[in-house]
Amino acid sequence: MTQIYSGSCLCGAVTFEITGEFKKFFLCHCSRCQKTSGSAHCANLFAPGAKLTWLSGEDKLSFYHHPDTNFARNFCSNCSSLVPIRNEARDIVVAPAGCLDTDIEITPQAHLFTDSKGNWDNILNDISQFEKLPG
Repeated sequence: MTQIYSGSCLCGAVTFEITGEFKKFFLCHCSRCQKTSGSAHCANLFAPGAKLTWLSGEDKLSFYHHPDTNFARNFCSNCSSLVPIRNEARDIVVAPAGCLDTDIEITPQAHLFTDSKGNWDNILNDISQFEKLPG
């Protein structure tokens, strides 16, 4: 079912819509995703055949392509937030889950590249959880 998802970067300069359906949701632990996120993994949604429309801030987009690989990222040049990227060759939109402002129905389906995960990352499901910063 085709849906419209909206999203933005942290500073709000870049806004967008994705028209389509997310078919895959992966938590990627590869070293490149760790570097771009500064965290254990990136949470990426994949929408084959989807349309990506920039509503504002297209002039604020920066693009990075890692040499000799297929790894690429779009990000806001103001706040460095990752935002969706369209891979024309594969006819797919890849969206960082955290940049969406609308709810999604799909949940993560797999952890990827776990052989690259940090030695401190044991998929971290069994540690304490807090609704706010603990005091």
